[in-house]
Amino acid sequence: MEPTPHNPPMAIALMLTATVFIAGTTLLAKTLGTDTLGPPTHPIQITFGRFAFAWLALVAMLPVFYRHLNMRPNLGLHAARTTCGAGGVTLMFAAVAFIPLSDATAISFLNPIFGMIFAVFFLSERVGPWRWAAAAIALIGAMILLRPNPDSFRPEALLALGAALALGLELIFIKKLSGREAPFQILLINNSMGLCLISVAVIFVWQAPTLHQWYAMVGVGVLMACAQICFVNAMKRADASFVVVFSYATLIFAALYDALIFDVFPDHISIIGACTILTGALLLAWREGRVRLSADSRA
Repeated sequence: MEPTPHNPPMAIALMLTATVFIAGTTLLAKTLGTDTLGPPTHPIQITFGRFAFAWLALVAMLPVFYRHLNMRPNLGLHAARTTCGAGGVTLMFAAVAFIPLSDATAISFLNPIFGMIFAVFFLSERVGPWRWAAAAIALIGAMILLRPNPDSFRPEALLALGAALALGLELIFIKKLSGREAPFQILLINNSMGLCLISVAVIFVWQAPTLHQWYAMVGVGVLMACAQICFVNAMKRADASFVVVFSYATLIFAALYDALIFDVFPDHISIIGACTILTGALLLAWREGRVRLSADSRA
């Protein structure tokens, strides 16, 4: 299989498209988790819709991408990745029902920070002062968004923090899988395992969705599948440290959707917290790019 040629403009376009889709999934999750479309849907049931319809979308694409399957998957790594991902997504869907989309999205940007910290323990990676500084800045931003005083503390924001932790751990398993298997195979196995896992859990919380809730769950799954495909293809067409910066546009679209649909606007605390997290995340992305560039120059 020939490597995909670098195409930074295309990578940017694909990543920005992915952010539109990702923000759309959280918007639909918010409509499902509140009483907008009927009785509030349990987060596990929303996650079921995410995996079920994403899996169907990927299966529909199988005739196009089947040649990229090497059929030698590391099932242990896939199972660990899927468990963390399903848990993180469910916590995120629970969080957006209670706090603004922009706040939940900003807190979710902690996942690369947590991924870096987990890499120290699980991958024995060395982390220098710049990376620790990025982590400290981002965590300060999270504390701002949590509003840690008796009058304004929002315990529901801890759900988004838990999501970032789980998704940060998922990054460790994704890193172990990357380079070993084709991207489409990773996506297909992830969604297949996720569907099996969540299909068992959803039995205990299932409630009959309204017609509009079915449409929303279909939307969550299809948009997530499209986002994953755009994200993977963006990463193939440019250096990760370059293109990942554009993923933070998700915050812009999440805030826009919240304002247009729910008439919710970020307050000054949300803006300060989000900007602080973004500063830490961007510093980390910059440092990762410098480290990778230095390694390539020595190779």
